[in-house]
Amino acid sequence: IFVMGAASAANVTLYYTPTCPHCHHAREFIGNTLAYEYDNLKVEAVNVLEPDNRPAFEETLKKCMFEFGGVPVIVVGEKCFQGYGPGMDESFREAIAVDMSDSDKAAAAANRKAMTTDADGFKAAHSDRANIIIERVAGADQKKNSDSNPVMYFYILLAVLVVGLGFIVLKKKK
Repeated sequence: IFVMGAASAANVTLYYTPTCPHCHHAREFIGNTLAYEYDNLKVEAVNVLEPDNRPAFEETLKKCMFEFGGVPVIVVGEKCFQGYGPGMDESFREAIAVDMSDSDKAAAAANRKAMTTDADGFKAAHSDRANIIIERVAGADQKKNSDSNPVMYFYILLAVLVVGLGFIVLKKKK
């Protein structure tokens, strides 16, 4: 693990590949734990297999002084982590907390305690945090929510099925 600089309490970037199991574990920890512990956390996920995302990934590798392009690479403010294992969880929390006020740290500690006591109840009460990971759209300046894509495909498929059914019904009437 290499760490440099100070961190911003609200910005995390996860560089990943869709087939990387460690990336999935990191994303799960960030989305299912840290998202609920830290009220103002913002997370961007960047698929480094997308050609348009490679320059940003390579720039991050240089900035973090990583010699190899292994993923996941997780950047919290200016702190860089390469790889993921459960033993790194506290390091992520420390990096997130660097620039936090004492009251924000106390709120995060209270949230963590509540998650330990009743994770399902806490998550249900704070469902607005369920989808904080924003997926970088390759080749575009805009971002999209990582969970919006399947919903969009569902509605497109539904529309195609309705139109197709309409043609079948009209053809039978003729």
